[in-house]
Amino acid sequence: MASSVRIAIDSMGGDFGLRTTLPAALQTLALYPQLELVLVGDEARIRESLAGRDHDRLSIKHSSQVLTMGDKPSAILRQKADCSMRVAIDLLAAHTVDAVVSAGNTGALMTAGCFVLNTLPGIERPAICKAMPVKEGCGYVLDLGANVDSSASQLHRFALMATARCRVVHQVERPRVALLNIGAEAIKGNEQVKLAAELIGNDKSLNYIGFIEANALFEGGFDVLVCDGFVGNVALKACEGTAKHIAALIKAELNRNWRSKLRAMFAQPLLKGVFKQLDPNQYNGASFLGLKGVVVKGHGNSSVESFACAIEQALFEVERNMLAAIEQQLSLSLS
Repeated sequence: MASSVRIAIDSMGGDFGLRTTLPAALQTLALYPQLELVLVGDEARIRESLAGRDHDRLSIKHSSQVLTMGDKPSAILRQKADCSMRVAIDLLAAHTVDAVVSAGNTGALMTAGCFVLNTLPGIERPAICKAMPVKEGCGYVLDLGANVDSSASQLHRFALMATARCRVVHQVERPRVALLNIGAEAIKGNEQVKLAAELIGNDKSLNYIGFIEANALFEGGFDVLVCDGFVGNVALKACEGTAKHIAALIKAELNRNWRSKLRAMFAQPLLKGVFKQLDPNQYNGASFLGLKGVVVKGHGNSSVESFACAIEQALFEVERNMLAAIEQQLSLSLS
């Protein structure tokens, strides 16, 4: 049997709290015998929600406060230092657990990660890295909002971290790295992107393939796509919004009249496949790369299935020694 991995779950975080986090925890425990979970939150409410569904690999760590989506990120440091998210991060800092998963306030999770866990050598600020569906499989995009104005050297470091993650977690021997830009030609882009292209292209430990435009995102051809957090966050939300809009248009058209509904009955198997590919929840789980610890962020409105995906992602990152691989990659390129 594989050695156990212990993960702290911010069970009160996100839009739905225990309604999502508890069933997802039980679901992943059933799938992975090496997994141990610590539910962090109001113990009385957790036990009430469990309703006798106790598990020998599930424990509870009480916290007296809940951090809401409307709280300022800085509240996690003082005013709400006993919230479930902060207590989970403290457990990771004390090496009581191997990873943290939360669907709560992104800014607060980043703040706690930076101030409690600290960053790896050579990293000024962590980056948020997430999978994006492409024509064949998926690619990994970063940064998606942690840094709104990154320097060229920071973009280079993002490429190094994501390359290491992709290599060990997803077993891609030589991940293809691209930069998101307004054009594919070398003369396109601002000075920040041009300089980043030079730094990444000259780094022999990276497999740099050049620029990619936003309209070619879903064509793929890359394993890692690097951009600053402002650009990445806008691109991600535009893609998710477009996917939802297309799905809504298809559903509306198929329900327009009885003929459309009849056609929909015959097309149902095909439509299920299309809607599944358009569903961003199947790619839930954003990694905070650059922290001295494995921290995975789920959507605030995560479903049970999508939050379970985030827990699985944290498990794989721990089991495949992602942090050690990132540190080695940074040491190799920055020394």
